[in-house]
Amino acid sequence: MAGLTLASRSAERRGYSPWRETWQRYRRHRLAVVSAVLLLVLGAAVIIGPFVWRIPINEIDFTARLEGPSFAHPFGTDDLGQDILSRMIYGGRISLAVGLAAMAVSVIVGTLIGAIAGMSRGALGHGLMWLTDLFLSLPQLPLLLLLIYLFRDGLKAVFGPEGGIFILIVLVIGGLRWMPVARLVRAQFLSLREKEFVEAARALGASQVRQVVRHILPNAVGPVIIAGTIDVAAAIIAESTLSFLGLGFPPDTPTWGRLLYDAKDYLDIAAHWAMFPGGAIFIAVVAINFIGDGLRDALDARRVI
Repeated sequence: MAGLTLASRSAERRGYSPWRETWQRYRRHRLAVVSAVLLLVLGAAVIIGPFVWRIPINEIDFTARLEGPSFAHPFGTDDLGQDILSRMIYGGRISLAVGLAAMAVSVIVGTLIGAIAGMSRGALGHGLMWLTDLFLSLPQLPLLLLLIYLFRDGLKAVFGPEGGIFILIVLVIGGLRWMPVARLVRAQFLSLREKEFVEAARALGASQVRQVVRHILPNAVGPVIIAGTIDVAAAIIAESTLSFLGLGFPPDTPTWGRLLYDAKDYLDIAAHWAMFPGGAIFIAVVAINFIGDGLRDALDARRVI
């Protein structure tokens, strides 16, 4: 009987998967599941949309200017008669791409600095944390505006109007969002480097790089993923803010923030012009935040949902 019990337990363990258990916990967070579906729909719309809705983004029709939603223009038109739906689809690609790319920059830089600081026991770790605190103390929005203003012309000349400003916005937003990730990763590393499995690897002669790559970083990836989702939402808001202030992409490049900026003078007669890009930004940011909440609950095995 004891042998049978041990065999059944062994079979249960063979069927165990930490990712499956994480998915089961995530599914219990209904808002996170709904948010993931909404974000997937939004992403599919901006990717597939141009192949379905073929009205050019810069096609001008003065006879249809400032029209409300209709069969011909489901999201209405702007002051030049341009189709807002087609411009929303094109702008969504840019806004979401900026969010994802800036998140990648912030996560990579923050993870690298946090890992080095967490594994260093001397002046290097303290120096990196001092640098992190220094960046955290800087006023981010004024610094963001200053950097964009100083470097946008140079990068535009090298990479073109859209490519240059895209690279600059991604680097600046990502370069000003890595500090929370660094602090989070450092805290995880300080805790994990004293665990028994890391001590065992160290006793067996594993180098620091091997300890980090094989043992510590995989166990610290959960909080990094959660921080990454927050950075995506923050980057989308930052890009929209820049575009709304006229410091983002060129005027003929319709990002969601730029559409809001162009619509600000027509709110009383064409509210639909601002409603749709504003709603898209709201849905994307709220959905990403709920996904982050769901991941936090799912990746924390001690939390009961």
